[in-house]
Amino acid sequence: MAAVGEYPLVKFHFSVEWGDDFRIEFSEVSGLDFETEVIEYRSGISKKYNKTKQPGLTKFSDVTLKRGTYQGDFDFFKEWQKTYFFQEGNNTGSLYRRSVSIKLLNENHEPIITWVLENAWPSKVQSASLKADSNEIAIESMILVHEGISILEAK
Repeated sequence: MAAVGEYPLVKFHFSVEWGDDFRIEFSEVSGLDFETEVIEYRSGISKKYNKTKQPGLTKFSDVTLKRGTYQGDFDFFKEWQKTYFFQEGNNTGSLYRRSVSIKLLNENHEPIITWVLENAWPSKVQSASLKADSNEIAIESMILVHEGISILEAK
């Protein structure tokens, strides 16, 4: 329940921390979704003509990070490449999994809510689409897969 005088949070002020030693600025983060699958069940001797619904496994969406493309900046590709080389020597890619923190910030640059992706790694890098008659900024994206989302702070 919101306190008197409080207002909804704006979504344009955030930071992404890629482990302890790596930070990249992004213009968009999407896919902070999770849901519990529904298992439907009906016993053969049930007198009711309907199924019961039980909670099943939890599903986590892939997280997409987008940013502008800069001259000489190949950080997305370099991060994906590390995953690729680890997979050659280790089929699970487990050596490159890391925590990624996504923080929604207030006007004082303090975290309000922090989502932590567990065991995340980049599965896809997409370069900007090119179009001769466009005057838009070139945007590149990276898709992170992970094994769960937890919320650390909710102030």
